[in-house]
Amino acid sequence: MRINPRTLKLVAVLTPTCCARAFGTTPSSAPSSFTRKVTHAASSFNVKSIVSNVRSRSISSTTSLGMGLFDLFGGGGGGGYNAKIDYTTLEYPGNELATLAQEGTVPTEITRKGTTYKVATFAGGCFWGFELAFQRVPGVAYTAVGYAQGPESEPTYDQVCSGGTGHTEAVSVIYDPSECSYETLLDTYFGRVDPTTVNGQGNDRGTQYRTGVYTHSEEQASIAKARFALEQERYGKRKIASECIPAMPFWPAEKYHQQYLEKGGRGGRAQSAEKGCTDTIRCYG
Repeated sequence: MRINPRTLKLVAVLTPTCCARAFGTTPSSAPSSFTRKVTHAASSFNVKSIVSNVRSRSISSTTSLGMGLFDLFGGGGGGGYNAKIDYTTLEYPGNELATLAQEGTVPTEITRKGTTYKVATFAGGCFWGFELAFQRVPGVAYTAVGYAQGPESEPTYDQVCSGGTGHTEAVSVIYDPSECSYETLLDTYFGRVDPTTVNGQGNDRGTQYRTGVYTHSEEQASIAKARFALEQERYGKRKIASECIPAMPFWPAEKYHQQYLEKGGRGGRAQSAEKGCTDTIRCYG
């Protein structure tokens, strides 16, 4: 989505925080200030207190005002800026992930049909191609694309693309730890992402395309931090910009975004999600 420059100028005067986000100037590490209140339980991180804390800040009021101005002056996608996603229409795991987000819960595990899976969240620019990369990993049972690491509830594509909600496009990965290790998922992440790029990947730019590894347990956090240290050695003086912080509630994206490339992408050119497939991933189909 492209925002009318005149709209941005008006928001710059009235809502500097929102404008800063729209231009990608808000520090990508902002969510880290909220993560100190995350408490680890056996089955989940409960982050209701984080979301409440975020909304109590001035950033919430300026963001909300900014949203209204974008919608009022035609920056919200033809009047759809304030539309809600009907999560009941999503296939699994989108519908369950939405319910968990509405509860303010970040799951560490999900049990389905007698199997207990682990949950992981990654952001790597546009979520279409990123999801397909994880779909192909043996041991990954389910994936969903959506919006992560922002304080606003139930964000939509238009809202996130405006840069006004604080979310980044992300992929939720539900995997069988007996078949796929968290380290393997990190291999996929670093194989697809240039972690030194600030607020973007490829031609996609903005805070909504910032990259990150968002952990769901202390175990994941320990593994991820060690891997980030190794990757930093690899990149030398080029500082890693990717976030490595605890996950916040994951809000699934609209139905048409889910498994987008596997289902055809643009032009109906479906791409294989077969396990172990090494075909080049085309970003749009």
